[in-house]
Amino acid sequence: MSPSKHIILAHSIPPHTLTRMVKEWLAEDTPNLDPAGVCVGSQEVEARLLCKSSHSVLAGSPFFTAVFTELGCIVDWMYQDGDEIGPDAVTLTAVVRGPARCLLLGERPALNCLARASGIATRCYRLRKTATASGWHGEVAGTRKTTPGFRLVEKYAMLVGGTSMHRMDLSGMVMLKDNHVWASGSITEAVKAARSVCGFSSKIEVECRSTEEGMEAAGAGADIVMLDNFHPQELQTAAGALKARFPALLIEASGGVTPENLGKYFCPHVDIISLGCITQGCPVVDFSLKVQKPVFPSGIADVLSP
Repeated sequence: MSPSKHIILAHSIPPHTLTRMVKEWLAEDTPNLDPAGVCVGSQEVEARLLCKSSHSVLAGSPFFTAVFTELGCIVDWMYQDGDEIGPDAVTLTAVVRGPARCLLLGERPALNCLARASGIATRCYRLRKTATASGWHGEVAGTRKTTPGFRLVEKYAMLVGGTSMHRMDLSGMVMLKDNHVWASGSITEAVKAARSVCGFSSKIEVECRSTEEGMEAAGAGADIVMLDNFHPQELQTAAGALKARFPALLIEASGGVTPENLGKYFCPHVDIISLGCITQGCPVVDFSLKVQKPVFPSGIADVLSP
């Protein structure tokens, strides 16, 4: 499911970034006292992470682990990111051990992150599987429609699911959308201005609403033309015309693409299909963390009972 079992995608996340993120999550969830911590104390406990959404793709384990590491707990995984969990209705996925109050402090932030990331990875895996089964060799990609403050997790989950992240942020690839063009006066002027800043090191993509706009963008030096909100048949015609004149041009289809109609957009002249629904409205995977009751050796329970 992930690009290769030999590639550990978690190695792309800087350790200091993980530490900073989980500190912020924990501070947000417990900014002051933790009254419930008095109830459980610091006794060592074991909790089992259960996945209750069969045939889901695991993603987000580095973030989950980092939350509990920050709290002095240890996580042992039965699965790795990119693995499909199931087919059982409930599957033991990991075991967390540590002081009870610390384990419970990390429970909700860790589960929220894992559920969201795994949901995105699962959707991405299924979209990629649809593309592969059709014989289409382009890139299925996400968008910048991500949750503020949570983008790194969501983009990472796209990679785990086997799709492209698209651009990470505004400092990456230049994308000139309709508002940029209207504010600049023309596609040609917008591309010229952007190129003066990004130079050779960044690609320029232009959002276009017609074949004519695509031709202007490519002629002005754009590297990628996004054909936005085209019907599938119109998309094939426009993409074919652009490739015939500019063979090296990359063509992206976006707008109105869903998991249900994705197959209609596959075309030999389209290189990228991006979907906002990868992150917007994506179902989460159902995980729960259950602390195990202590099991006393035979005879001990009688001694402890009143």
